[in-house]
Amino acid sequence: MVRRSQSSNPRSVVVLTSGTDWGTRAAGQRRSSGAESEIPRRQPAKIKALQQAVRLANLAVDKKNWGTARYALSRARALTDALPANVAVREREKLSAVRKRYAARNTPAAKNAKQAKATPAKRASGKKPAPKKSTAKSAAQQPKPAPVRDLGDRFLNRAALGYGSTDETKRPRTR
Repeated sequence: MVRRSQSSNPRSVVVLTSGTDWGTRAAGQRRSSGAESEIPRRQPAKIKALQQAVRLANLAVDKKNWGTARYALSRARALTDALPANVAVREREKLSAVRKRYAARNTPAAKNAKQAKATPAKRASGKKPAPKKSTAKSAAQQPKPAPVRDLGDRFLNRAALGYGSTDETKRPRTR
């Protein structure tokens, strides 16, 4: 389907598609990284930009905003690559600490810490928790299953439910 655009140029045409090309369009687009942004020319400006990137990455990791953290970390990496190795040592140490925190976002230790935060630390009633029993004894000692009660032959009172009489002769036989 083709429609003309609203511009005054009669030759401009906007092609409307049904969305079948979205996959190929998205494949051509890449997630932007901080490395593509402009790097300052002078060294003091580079150091200041590095400090800002490290601060932003730290805040993003604190707030679990992983996309922003990824962007800030790639920007910081580009800035550290543009600086000599002996410059901004403190910022590089901070950056490596943030990288470690970012890398540990999906580890089991991080998930355990999240679960520990979710459970309340103190009970409202003030009671002490019961002491835990050893699992070796409980595994060896199986509880007996409850006996099955014999209910006997029970029949519905069909007459009370409005389905007619309850004569034995009229009831169908079941085996």
